[in-house]
Formats: sequence, C-alpha cells, structure tokens
Amino acid sequence: MPSSTSNNVRLVEVGPRDGLQNEEQPITVADKIRLIDDLGHAGVRWIEAGSFVSPKWVPQMAGSDQVFAGIQRLPGVSYSALTPNMQGFEAALAAGVREVAVFAAATEGFSQRNLNCSISQSLQRFAPLLEAAKARGIAVRGYISCVLGCPCDGEVAPQQVTALARELLDMGCYEVSLGDTIGVGTPGSTSRLFEHALQQLPADSLAGHFHDTWGQALANIHASLQLGIRSFDSAVAGLGGCPYAKGATGNVASEDLVYMLNGMGLHSGIDLPALIAAGQRICELLGRPNQSRVARAWLAGNH
Repeated sequence: MPSSTSNNVRLVEVGPRDGLQNEEQPITVADKIRLIDDLGHAGVRWIEAGSFVSPKWVPQMAGSDQVFAGIQRLPGVSYSALTPNMQGFEAALAAGVREVAVFAAATEGFSQRNLNCSISQSLQRFAPLLEAAKARGIAVRGYISCVLGCPCDGEVAPQQVTALARELLDMGCYEVSLGDTIGVGTPGSTSRLFEHALQQLPADSLAGHFHDTWGQALANIHASLQLGIRSFDSAVAGLGGCPYAKGATGNVASEDLVYMLNGMGLHSGIDLPALIAAGQRICELLGRPNQSRVARAWLAGNH
C-alpha cells in the first residue's frame, strides 16, 4: 500500500463489477473476460472482476465464476470479487478468488434499501465471512456507501462514517473505501470527512470512491490526495451508476484520473493509451457513449 507521502497512487478498477452491474445492455462472459484482460495488459494491478451475488438481484453479474475461470491471471495483479455473504464467499473461493470485498452503508435508510437490513445486521452478516477469510488467508476490503450524502437520509455526519470504517477495520478489512455513491460531495465535504477519519484511522487504511453525478469527482480526489489518501476506485470509461440512487452517474473515469495523476507527477503504473483503448472497446460493445473526457479528447486526436 502506498504511504501518505508517496508519489505512487493505487487505483482499484471497479468497471468490470461496479460499472457493468448497472449497465442495461447485456454483456457476455467472453466480453467481460476481454475487458478484464485488456485492463490487466494496460498495467492495472487491482481489478474488481465480479460479484458473487444472486443473479436475480444483479443479473449483470451472472457468470462471475466463468469469468474468473477464463481471465488471464497476470503476475502482480489482484483480481477481487464482491461477496455479500458466506454463500457468495464460498462460491468465490471455489472460483479461485484470493481477495473479496464486503459492502456496508453509512445510513440506515440506504442499508435497508440496498441490503434489506440495518447497519448492525449487515456487520453481523460479515463477521463469519471475515473470520473464514482470515483463516484461509483471503484479503478482505470494505466498502461504505453514501458517505457524503444519502438519497434516503440526506446529509451524513463524518462521525457516522468514521465509526463504521473503524468497525470494518477492527473486523479484519485491510482497507475501507469511502464511497460518495450519489456524487453530491464537494472538496469541502470530502476534506471534512477525511480530516475527521484521519484523526482516528491511518491514511493507508482508507480509500476514496467517487461518482461524478455533480461533476466533483476529480476535485474530491484532489482534495483527498492533499490529505494523504493514496488509494482510489475508478471505472474505465466512467461505467456505472447506482440502481438505488435515481440520477446517479458512473464512477469517476479511470482515464481522467490517470491523466490528472500524471499531470501531478504521481504514478499509477497504468498505460493511458492502452486504458483508453480498453474503455472505448467496452463502450462500443455496450452501445453507449464513452463518459471519459480524456478518452474522448484522445480519440478525437487532441494529443
């Protein structure tokens, strides 16, 4: 994990999971595998490749076991999966997954809408999973959604988020990603959140996950970088959204984030032209416009 003073920044590519799960256009297992392989060859070292959840709830994640069986596992690349419960965890293990993620919400309203349980109940569900992961040497990453605003409960206090992040870390997560699920955060609210969290938690245990609904994602990441955060989630071509948050757009585009980091003298290890090609290929398959401004400029010849 990069330190808070490092020039290296860790980018967790969530397009194949958090991005594709919210796309309406069906996508084949072969196309998912191609996207993941393209990302790996572009130098992406952390890829969230699938989700072991019921296809009834998240149809786009059906076939994640086939995806993990088919990807070209490059050395030095971590291929993770979202596993909401023990059933999903066992399925992930059977597929050869070595890192999993669990997902909690910062507010009771969103927890009920998204997970059909309270925050405390969601943590109780995770407890046996985290114990089993520790026993089997499986890394676990935590997510917290709606950290800067909730479609159900409105504003969210930094204290709520910090307390939940600490619980997830204490339970065994090596890192907790703080997600602005509906993209309402600003550099000011982002700074206040991380300033509060960093009073109690180390910078290398936290990550940022920003959606660009209100056009603030890159600005929020810049604010986080100033405070020593060095791990961020992004999605190639800005894929995604949130089915439980009306109007929420996709994650910050990986291409835009890499371009910004390059301009700041910070290193992600990702080949920007190869990343742009991967994003454009999946957009053409989905029949949707590329949401990355950097990709659009590059593909128009402005480089």
